[in-house]
Amino acid sequence: MKDLKLQDYYFELPEHLIAQNPTDKRDESRLMLINRTSGEITHKHFYNIIDYLNAGDVLIVNESKVFPARLIGEQVSGDDTKSAIEFLLLESKSASGSASSANSEEIWEIIMKPGRKGRVGAMFSFGIQNGSAELKAEILENLEDGNKLVKFSYDKSKYANFFEMLDEIGKIPLPPYILEDNVIIDAKERYQTVYANDDKTGSAAAPTAGLHFTPLLLEQIKEKGVLICPVTLHVGLGTFRSVKTENIAEHKMHDEWYSIPQETADAINAARQENRRVIAVGTTSCRTLEGCFAKYNEIKACEDRTDIYIYGDYKFNVINGLITNFHLPESTLLMLVSALYTREDMLRAYNLAVEKEYRFFSFGDSMFIF
Repeated sequence: MKDLKLQDYYFELPEHLIAQNPTDKRDESRLMLINRTSGEITHKHFYNIIDYLNAGDVLIVNESKVFPARLIGEQVSGDDTKSAIEFLLLESKSASGSASSANSEEIWEIIMKPGRKGRVGAMFSFGIQNGSAELKAEILENLEDGNKLVKFSYDKSKYANFFEMLDEIGKIPLPPYILEDNVIIDAKERYQTVYANDDKTGSAAAPTAGLHFTPLLLEQIKEKGVLICPVTLHVGLGTFRSVKTENIAEHKMHDEWYSIPQETADAINAARQENRRVIAVGTTSCRTLEGCFAKYNEIKACEDRTDIYIYGDYKFNVINGLITNFHLPESTLLMLVSALYTREDMLRAYNLAVEKEYRFFSFGDSMFIF
């Protein structure tokens, strides 16, 4: 494989094709179908995907739930007293506080804006009501990549857990290319898959390929004989971190936590033995399965972490197909889907999508590579 450069994954994307809102109905988004064997490209709507799924296929969905990970507050110590601050919560680094304690503490890795205010020991308040803060934070450590390690404290007598408190004061962290003033939908509802599991809360961003499914469409897919099986990967920096190296092989992925239930592992292994298709809904489901196989040389029920980086001539060991959105130029997500097809063919498909004015990114249209 020749050394691949970042510019090898560049394409021109007009700004007006970046979707600012989803379609009125989830499954009415457009769908580009790519047959890897014939090279044929077909244009449909997402509800037509049922015609391209077969009885016996195993459809893998990421049931991680997005939480309101964006906090707007103010600094209450140091030289910048009362100045505005924004936190984006990425991943919990500790268990919840003791059930017997009135005050609960949580330690999280975060992104902070502006980062210069994040000196160790600095204190911040969020959810201020009647002069009292619902949540307080202290910077514990500056991490190597510019992120912060923060200790949060809140009154546990008012909230059952940390996520319940965040539901009260936090905001859904829409991607930066979605301009908040343009969003006319309920982000808490539409930036969430219909199969998101309350018990699997932990993503700082949605596994967006799944946003196109409706409960009715899922039921129709099941009735056709397709097995729908869950995994969980909590979406964080590993999925969206930009590539800053000219030689893409030098890029380092963040690791992310995932879990595979026993029933899902059994269904995948049976399908592989019987030459039935395993289709991942989204790059996060794909990375979960391929990351597991890369570590254990099999699909097994487990909880683990993966920093798998899929690009170039990577050989897929588990999945036979992928349902995914249209991704950013020069992103690791575009590199992943290009590895499943070829870089040249995928860029041709993307240029065709631009020509036919498909809508791009989180609230945009969909692609099924099979």
